[in-house]
Formats: sequence, structure tokens, C-alpha cells
Amino acid sequence: MRTWSPTEAGPGEPLVGIALADEDRAFVERCCLEVGTRAVAGSGLLGLAGLCLGHTARRFGRLDDRSVALAEALAARAEADPADVDGRALDGLGDIRFHLRRTRAGSAGE
Repeated sequence: MRTWSPTEAGPGEPLVGIALADEDRAFVERCCLEVGTRAVAGSGLLGLAGLCLGHTARRFGRLDDRSVALAEALAARAEADPADVDGRALDGLGDIRFHLRRTRAGSAGE
């Protein structure tokens, strides 16, 4: 039986598309939360959800607390067992930390 690989186009493609192009941050976050909480362990969609939350943080400069918590949880799972959640979750969390810190630093000087 053939399974989907996180490196090929497939079921995650629409999530990436909205994370990179949709103008409704809340909608993008809801989609990432749905995928990141419903996909089964070992699914490439888990790492992708974390990565897409990172894209969302980069584009909008903010995320709600539930999204940050999911990204942290997915990254922790990726560190503990890369067969459970792939490393893109770690990349996403890195983006979140960088862009949210930058946004906070920019608003502190206003």
C-alpha cells in the first residue's frame, strides 16, 4: 500500500496554500489547528501543520495562544520521535519564536 510522503504534493498542499496566501489569519489558524489536532501519529500532516503556523506567524506577526501551544506540542513530539511528527514542526516553531519576538520588540518601542 502506498502512503503519502511529506515531501510530495498531496493532501497538505491546500494547507500550505492558505498559510502562504489567505488574508484571514484566524481562518488559517483554524485550519492548522484542525489538521494538527486531527491527523494521526506519523502523518506528514502533523509537521506540516506546525510549519504552516510558522508561515502564519511570519506573515501576520501574531498567533493566538492555542496555535502557539499546538506548535510547541508538535515540536516537542518531533524532538522526541521524528517518526511521530516530522522536523518541519521544529522549523515552524523556530519561525514562530523569531517572528513573534520581533513583533513584540517592534511594538515595545512604539
